[in-house]
Amino acid sequence: MAAIGKTLLDPGWLAARSTEVDVDGVHLSTTNPPSLGSKFPWMEAVVPGTVLGTLVKNKAVPDPFYGLENEAITDIADSGRDYYTFWFFTRFQCKRLLNQHVHLNFRAINYSAEVYINGHKTVLPKGMFRRHTLDVTDILNPENNLLAVIVHPPDHPGTIPPEGGQGGDHEIGKDVAAQYVEGWDWICPIRDRNTGIWDEVSISVTGPVRIVDPHLVSTFFDDYERAYLHVTAELENKSTWSTECSVNIQVTAELENGVCLVEHLQTENVLIPAQGHILHTFKPLFFYKPELWWPNGMGKQNLYDVSITVGVKGFGESDSWMQPFGFRKIESDIDIVTGGRLFKINGEPIFIRGGNWILSDGLLRLSKERYRTDIKFHADMNMNMIRCWGGGLAERPDFYHFCDIYGLLVWQEFWITGDVDGRGVPVSNPNGPLDHDLFLLCARDTVKLLRNHPSLALWVGGNEQVPPKDINEALMRDLRLHPYFKTQLLSDQDSDPSVYLDGTRDYIQGSMWDGFADGKGNFSDGPYEIQYPEDFFKDTFYKFGFNPEVGSVGMPVADTIRATMPPEGWEIPLFKKGSDGFVEEVPNRMWDYHKYIPYSKPGKVHDQILMYGAPENLDDFCLKAQLVNYIQYRALLEGWSSRMWTKYTGVLIWKNQNPWTGLRGQFYDHLLDQTASFYGCRSAAEPVHVQLNLATYFVEVVNTTSKELSDVAIEVSVWDLDGNCPYSKVFKKVSALPKKVVQISEFKYPKTENAKPVHFLLLKLYNVSDKTVISRNFYWLHLPGQDYTQLEPYRKKQIPLKITCNAVMIGPTYELEINVHNTSKVDVAKNVIQEDEKGDLGLLQKLFSRNSVSADSNRGLKVVEVKGSDRGVAFFLRFSVHNTETEKQDTRILPVHYSDNYFSLVPGESMSLKISFAAPAGIKKSPRVMLRGWNYPHGFTVFG
Repeated sequence: MAAIGKTLLDPGWLAARSTEVDVDGVHLSTTNPPSLGSKFPWMEAVVPGTVLGTLVKNKAVPDPFYGLENEAITDIADSGRDYYTFWFFTRFQCKRLLNQHVHLNFRAINYSAEVYINGHKTVLPKGMFRRHTLDVTDILNPENNLLAVIVHPPDHPGTIPPEGGQGGDHEIGKDVAAQYVEGWDWICPIRDRNTGIWDEVSISVTGPVRIVDPHLVSTFFDDYERAYLHVTAELENKSTWSTECSVNIQVTAELENGVCLVEHLQTENVLIPAQGHILHTFKPLFFYKPELWWPNGMGKQNLYDVSITVGVKGFGESDSWMQPFGFRKIESDIDIVTGGRLFKINGEPIFIRGGNWILSDGLLRLSKERYRTDIKFHADMNMNMIRCWGGGLAERPDFYHFCDIYGLLVWQEFWITGDVDGRGVPVSNPNGPLDHDLFLLCARDTVKLLRNHPSLALWVGGNEQVPPKDINEALMRDLRLHPYFKTQLLSDQDSDPSVYLDGTRDYIQGSMWDGFADGKGNFSDGPYEIQYPEDFFKDTFYKFGFNPEVGSVGMPVADTIRATMPPEGWEIPLFKKGSDGFVEEVPNRMWDYHKYIPYSKPGKVHDQILMYGAPENLDDFCLKAQLVNYIQYRALLEGWSSRMWTKYTGVLIWKNQNPWTGLRGQFYDHLLDQTASFYGCRSAAEPVHVQLNLATYFVEVVNTTSKELSDVAIEVSVWDLDGNCPYSKVFKKVSALPKKVVQISEFKYPKTENAKPVHFLLLKLYNVSDKTVISRNFYWLHLPGQDYTQLEPYRKKQIPLKITCNAVMIGPTYELEINVHNTSKVDVAKNVIQEDEKGDLGLLQKLFSRNSVSADSNRGLKVVEVKGSDRGVAFFLRFSVHNTETEKQDTRILPVHYSDNYFSLVPGESMSLKISFAAPAGIKKSPRVMLRGWNYPHGFTVFG
C-alpha cells in the first residue's frame, strides 16, 4: 500500500535535446525508455532546474558565470526555440490500494509542456508561475512507471540588442515569465530563458477525499490578548459516491527540545457529494494570549504547526496537510508626516530597513540549503524586509519558510516592470502579457501558494509600473481587504476572513505608488551609484518618505575575482583624470561584462578608492574597495535611520545580492562570501544603535525597539595613528524613548587644535549598571579637504594581538568562539583631552578589558599571539575559512556565518566573535581559520 502523503521526484532524471531524440513521448514512456547507461543524447538532468543548468552540470557548455564564457553559449534568439526544447525522463514506483488516488504535481514549469506517463499524454498549459496537478490514478502500473516530459521555452524569448539594455528587446514581456532573462544592467542574458522543470515535482497519494489549498487567517481583539484562527479548506471528493468525512484540525506549539503542546484539537463532520468540491470553513479556534510572530529585531518568530486531516467513513485517513503558522497582524498606510508608507506589525510601527531581491541563482539552481543561507544572511545584517522585484520570481515556499523562521517581511511583486511593460529602449508594450487571463490565473495561484506565510507582508502589481488596467482592477478586487482588516472590528454580518483569496494584506498597484517614492508613479527611486557618505544625511539627498530602491557599489574580495575570471580579468581599472579633476575608472572587458559599477562619479563624486592611495594590484584594489563598501552602506542606512519618522518610514537597498557573478550592488557575492558592506549594514541596522551624523557631526542614538533606553551612557574616544587617545568624553544619563532618534551632543574633536588629519572614532553605548555594551560603532575619519592616504604607511605598524579560540564540532558543522585582544598598551590619562569629571578616565580600560580571555583560566583553548612593538589600532580585521586539502586555487570554505567581521580594535580592546560553518564532505584535516587585516596583509592561522 502506498502511504498517504507526498513523495518528491527529484533524483534520477535524464534529459536530452528534443531534436536529437528519434522517438516520441509515447515510446519513451513505454517501449523505448532511456537509462543511465544510455549513450548520446541523454545526460543526467537537473530537476528541479533548467535546461542550461543541466548542460552546465554535464559540461556540455561552459560555465556562463565564469569570465566571458556566457558569450560562447548559443542564445535562443540565434538558435530558435527547438534548440532549448528538451525531454526530461524519470522512473518511479507507486503501489496503491483500491480507493486510493494518485496525483502527479509540478509546482512550476517554464514555459509549456507535454507529459507522458506510461504512454498516456497530457498537455500542460502555459505560464511560468502556475501549478499543475494531474490525476494519474488510472494509468499507473503496479511496479515501474515511466514519466517523460517535453518542455518548451517561452513563446517570445526575444532577441538581445547589441547595446544590451533592460530586458533585451522586451519580447519576454508578452509571456507570463521572469523578465530578467533577457539581461539587465546587473546581469547578462540567460541563454535558454530559464526553460525547464524549475520547481518541485511530486507524487501525492490520497484516499477518496483530498485537501486543497487551506487558508489560515488570525484575528485579534482586546489588545492582542484574544485571538482567533480562521481556517477554510477546499475538499475534493474523487470518488463516485457521496462521502461522510470527519475533518480534523490540530494546532501545536513546540515548547523546547522537541516537546510539543497541543493547543487545539477540533473535529467537524461534512458530507461531500460524488466527485464534488466544497469549501469547508471551520468554526474559529480561540486562543488566549498566543505567542506572536515578530519581524527580525522586534521579537521572536513564534510559529505554531497547524495540521488538517480528513477521514472518510469506511476508509480511514484520506489526506493530511500541515503548515507552520505565525499569529501576527500586518497593517500599512500612508504616513501623514512623511508621506511614506508606514508598516505596523501587531500594532507597533516598524522602521523598514531592507533590500531588493532578484532570485537566489540565475540558472534557478534553487535549494533549501541555499535559501537558508540567503535568508539567514539577511537576518544577520539586521534587515527586516526583502522586496521580491517584479522582473524576477514569485518566490518559492522554501524561500518564504526561511523568511518565517528568521523574521524577514516580504514584499512580493507580480511580473510587471516599467522597462519591459511601458518604457525602455526600444519602447516596450504597456499592455503587459498577451494573455491577461493567464496572468491572472498565475497570480491567483501564486496567492494560494504563499498566503499562509506570516512573513508575506505586501502584494505589489509591478516594478516602476502598474499592470494593465483590467489586470490591475482584477488584482485590486481579488486582493481586497476583508472588512476586519480595514475597520479593526468584526461584525456578525462579515464573512469569515479565510474565505477570501487573501484579505489580510494590502495590494499596491506599483512600486512607486501609494506611499513609495513620490507616490504617483514618477521615476523617483534611486540613485544607484557611489555617493559621498555625508550626503546620505542631508535634507537634499532624497525627499520622499520611503525609497524602494537606492543602490551603490558592490566589489567582492580578490579571491572571488580569481575564482570567477581567468587572469585577464584580474587587471584593475585604469584611472583617467579629467580636466575637471575628477577621475574616471575604465574597467577591463570582463569587469564591464559583469556589470562593474565604479567607485567614482565624474563631475559629482571623486574616486573613493583613490582616497586611500592608488591601488597597486587586484588584492590592494579589492581591499580598499571593502573599506569604501563598509563606509558607503553604513552611511546609507545611518542617514535614513537618523530621520526615522521625521522624514522617512523606510528604505530598501538595490540590491542585497547578485544571482550571478556580478560586480555591483551586493552585500555578499554569488559564491556566498560577504563583502564589507554586509557588516556596515549589520552595524547600522542594529535595533539600538549609536552613530555619528556625518552631516551635522552630532552623536545620535537610534532606538527602533518598543523599550525605552535608560540608565545608559555613551563613551566617545578618538585614536590617532600613533596609538594615542587625544580625545575622550562620556555622556551620562542618556535616555531614548521607544522608536525615537535622540541627538546627544556635537562631536567636537575635528574643531580642536592639532586635530589629526586621519583619526579613528570609537562610540560605545553601554549599560551604566554593569558596563555591558549595547552598541559599538567604529569610524575612520579625515579632516575636511583631506583623504586617507596616511593609512597607507600605517600598514607597516606591527600591532600585537592575542587570539584565543575554542572549537566544537557538531556533526559536519564547526562552531568556533574566538576572542581577539589588541594587547598594545594604552595610557589614556597621559594622552586624553579631559572633557568630563574625574573618575571617568579609567572607563576606557574597564570597557576594553571586558570579555577578554585568559589562557591560564581557560585551559584547552588554542592561543595565538602576534608579536609587535607598535601601539595603535588593529585596523580592518577579517576572518576567512579555508580547506587545507583542496588543490583548487580558491581554498575558501563557503558559506560561513560570522557574528562580526571587518572589525577594528583600539589599544587594550578585545572582542569576542562566533564563527559557524559546515566542513566539505570527505575532508580529513581540520579546516584552517585565517585572520588578515590592514596591519596583517599576509594573515596568520588562528585555528586548524
